[in-house]
Amino acid sequence: MDRVNPEPGSLMAVPETRPTADHAPSNRPVWRWLPLALLAAGFTAFVALGGGDWLSFAMLSQNYGALEALVAGYQVEAALVFMAVYALSTAFSVPGGVVLTVAGGCLFGTGLATAYVVLGATAGAVAVFLAARTALGDLLRHRAGPWLTRLEAGFKRDAFSYLLVLRLVPLFPFWLVNLVPAFLGVSLTTYTVTTVVGIIPGAFVYASVGNGVATLIERGGTPDLGVIFAPEILLPILGLAVLAMIPVAYRWLVGRRAGRP
Repeated sequence: MDRVNPEPGSLMAVPETRPTADHAPSNRPVWRWLPLALLAAGFTAFVALGGGDWLSFAMLSQNYGALEALVAGYQVEAALVFMAVYALSTAFSVPGGVVLTVAGGCLFGTGLATAYVVLGATAGAVAVFLAARTALGDLLRHRAGPWLTRLEAGFKRDAFSYLLVLRLVPLFPFWLVNLVPAFLGVSLTTYTVTTVVGIIPGAFVYASVGNGVATLIERGGTPDLGVIFAPEILLPILGLAVLAMIPVAYRWLVGRRAGRP
C-alpha cells in the first residue's frame, strides 16, 4: 500500500512544532549589552586605577589652590568638566558623590554647585537606567515570572511617590535606586523627574557644607559629612518624604474601605 501524505490542515496532519516562549532561543542583539558593558568597564577601570584616592578630601585639600585658579580663569569650561565628571561617576556607580558635591560647593558656591550636581547626577542616573533596561529588563522579566509582574504592577501604580521617597531619604544606595526602576517598568519621564526633585535637598546641603569648606581646608580640617543627619536638616527632608507618600496612603485607605487588598 502506498503511503499517504496527509494534506495540511487535515486531521491526520502532524502539527508543526515551534519552540515555546519559555524555551525560545535567545536572539537578543549583542549591541544591547554594550552600554551596560561600558558602564561595568568604567567601574572596573576606576577601581584598578585607584580612583578612590582621587575622590577624597585629602586630594581636594592638596589641589584646592590649583582648582580654584582654574575655576576663576575658565568658569564655563570648569562647570562643564565638573558636570561631566559627576555624570560619569554616577554612571559608573563609583563612590565619591558626596566628596564631589562638597568640592562643587567649595569651588562654585552653593547655588551653582547644586544645579551642576543635579544635572550631572541625573544624566549619569539616566544612563544607568537606560543601559540596565536595554540589556536586562526584558530578560529579567522573562526569567522572574509572575511575581515580578505583580511587583511591577504595584510599583508602577505609585512609582512617582516611591521613587521620590527613595531619592529623598537614603534608605538604599544611590546606585541601587538607579537600577531597580529599570526592571519594574518605570517610565523614563517619571524616573527623570523624581531623580531631579529628589536629589535637590541632599545636593543643596552638601554644597552648602562645601561653600564654607575653604577656610576649613586652610586650617587642615575635614568637613562634617554627618550634617545631613542633624535634626534641623533631616526633619524637613523626612517631611517631604511623608508628603510624597500621601497619595499611596490615600489609595490604600480607599482600597481598604472598598474591600480591595
